[in-house]
Amino acid sequence: MFENTTRTELSQLGEFGLIKHLTEHITLHNSSTIKGVGDDAAVIEQSGKFTLLSTDMLVEGVHFDLTYVPLKHLGYKAIAVNVSDICAMNGTARQITVSIAVSNRFSIEAVEELYGGMLMACDKYKVDLVGGDTTTSLSGLVIGLSVLGEADKADVVYRSGAQEKDLLVVTGDLGGAYMGLQILEREKAVYKENPNVQPDLEGNDYILERQLKPEARVDIIPLLKSLDVKPTSMIDISDGLASEILHICQQSNVGCNLYEDKIPMDSMTVGRAHEFKLDPTICALSGGEDYELLFTINQKDFDKVKNHPDFTVIGHITDKACGANMITRSSSSIELTAQGWDAFIKK
Repeated sequence: MFENTTRTELSQLGEFGLIKHLTEHITLHNSSTIKGVGDDAAVIEQSGKFTLLSTDMLVEGVHFDLTYVPLKHLGYKAIAVNVSDICAMNGTARQITVSIAVSNRFSIEAVEELYGGMLMACDKYKVDLVGGDTTTSLSGLVIGLSVLGEADKADVVYRSGAQEKDLLVVTGDLGGAYMGLQILEREKAVYKENPNVQPDLEGNDYILERQLKPEARVDIIPLLKSLDVKPTSMIDISDGLASEILHICQQSNVGCNLYEDKIPMDSMTVGRAHEFKLDPTICALSGGEDYELLFTINQKDFDKVKNHPDFTVIGHITDKACGANMITRSSSSIELTAQGWDAFIKK
């Protein structure tokens, strides 16, 4: 199966390359396994419905920095981002398990803060925390989660269903979480220079909340149903808009045109990006952690979503030969590249 005679560094493959390399030899043995690796959640058939299963790991120093992330916010975010994976399959999250590895630098009260945030999110999303595990860690805090959800067979949406001429739609606005992170990183740098200086976070509430306490778009699933719209493909935006568009294009075997002037961004996001001398479009394309939903719909459903405040049509699906491109504000076409989060690429 794996017959390597040389050493290959993880950075050569990157996160998604490693996943593809490790999973390409997997054989499914049970007919009840409808979808294995390769989407936002696995799909398992049980008693006439599909069970959705997704798992995630958050590692201190890689996914979060406790210098500026409160433990209660971290707990809330850990649940929310896993619920988001179930939303991305057009399903509803029901149960979740949480495992933690924690070092002796954490007190009981600190762990209570973490779990307090988790329980707050479970209450918000009506998800049951049904188990998990705890162990010690020699290298900081590690959180492992698995979330179970469900959907009717007819409702499940994969990344692989986009068709030529479908419309590309996104919920909410993008880039805010990344700009919130820039604010926090700036204040951390100031603190390291002078621990007596108080952080200057005033006026940044929206983008800070987008980073520290994102919300899963559980509201979108019943909304789409009420509008009688079933997406042809869907994914959540965790690694940046460009990366997620490319996932849909690759798994659906299609291309796309994304229109820069259609990408929704909050005025605070745009303003702070300019202050940091960053291109707001790049923040939306590559920033990640917005946890909005990106999906495609048949053109016949355009009238159902065109005036809805939660949805923005940002492009359309093309033939694979056309590639994945962004049409800029100056009407030039540039190739979309994935520059978002990759755990194995040094930043």
